[in-house]
Amino acid sequence: MVSNQVLGVRLSAGLLILSVLLTGCSWLHTARAERTAAPAAAPPTETETAPAQEVTATEAAISNAGPAAAAPAAPAAEEATSIFKPTAPKSYTVKRGDTLWGIASMFLRDPWLWPEVWYINPQVANPHLIYPGDTLALAYGADGRPQQIRLEQAGAARLEPRLRSSGLDGAIPTIPYTAIASFLSRPTVLTADQIRTAPYVLAFRDEHEVAGSGHEIYVRNLNAPEHSRFSVIHVGAALRDPDDGKLLGYQGIYTGTALVSKPGNPTKALLIDTARETLRGDKLLSADTEVPLNFMLRAPRTDVHGRIISVVDGTLLIGQYQIVVINRGKRHGLDAGSVLAIDQAGAVVRDIYGGGHGITRKLGRMGTSLAPKVKLPDERAGTLLVFKAFDDLSYGLIVGASNTIHVADVVHNP
Repeated sequence: MVSNQVLGVRLSAGLLILSVLLTGCSWLHTARAERTAAPAAAPPTETETAPAQEVTATEAAISNAGPAAAAPAAPAAEEATSIFKPTAPKSYTVKRGDTLWGIASMFLRDPWLWPEVWYINPQVANPHLIYPGDTLALAYGADGRPQQIRLEQAGAARLEPRLRSSGLDGAIPTIPYTAIASFLSRPTVLTADQIRTAPYVLAFRDEHEVAGSGHEIYVRNLNAPEHSRFSVIHVGAALRDPDDGKLLGYQGIYTGTALVSKPGNPTKALLIDTARETLRGDKLLSADTEVPLNFMLRAPRTDVHGRIISVVDGTLLIGQYQIVVINRGKRHGLDAGSVLAIDQAGAVVRDIYGGGHGITRKLGRMGTSLAPKVKLPDERAGTLLVFKAFDDLSYGLIVGASNTIHVADVVHNP
């Protein structure tokens, strides 16, 4: 027979097990109810994702340039393969001040993939161009994910006939005009052919040794009508390819503008808008540098690997919307619209700890000089957009900078 004491112990254990089971069931039921009651995350609405009405796509791209240029956070699994940003608006009306780069940056993770998603309607005049007033909209595929960007509604700039008393807005440029405006009138890189054939300052009136604003100069080999304007450029340091030492051109330093006052040979001109003194031998170049402002974005067609060899304003640290020169051009598959990634060149350091367990470090300065050299890896620093290409070099605009950029940093396919 079982004693009363043993029976009491068994009864207590049974009640404890029953209590645990009931508690677990209650917790499981509550958890399931909470999951059922919790609403699914609502997709971002157009109001949440679209930029403010008073802010252009370009301004939004500029304000987000730093974070956008850095490595993005890991996207959700269903968005990992999408080239569209999760914050891309369902539709956007193009405004004055917009650029193609700004609009592409608003819709796409990688703006240079624009040609892959822009739907070109052959029935629309100038389908490649985008005008203020145009409404762009996302087109979705069967899976409910965005596949294309289409012209949903044409603005007034596309309508015919164009009977208006005021001029219509032109197509939006690919990059901000103000970012390269000074470059357009003041070329700062000269090729050897330009130096050899360009008109040059022969002498100054009144036997001056140097000339400034308001001084008259005499120019050889200049055939131009009265009141024509030319940029006066001083030939600076040679620009060589850091890879093979090949001469690519010369640094050009703007000194002033020459206004033709009396055509002839030599031609007499007046110096205006001077930035520094003009010397004999300085070159005169046309102030009308033709640079297309409307072109499509794209990655290079070939494998490109080059370096920044000069910055237009001569600064040491390069940031967004500064103009640089790279040692790659048309021969390498670049043209206006080509987009390149910029990597900050890794430093070369001495490994004083490897192999000998710090022996070289203990030897002091002599040991450090004997330590092997190690090059640190390059790090992503920004994005460059080529807007004018020559045979062996190109001008590029820094459209995004997540880190400080320097001369000699690496450019390559994005």
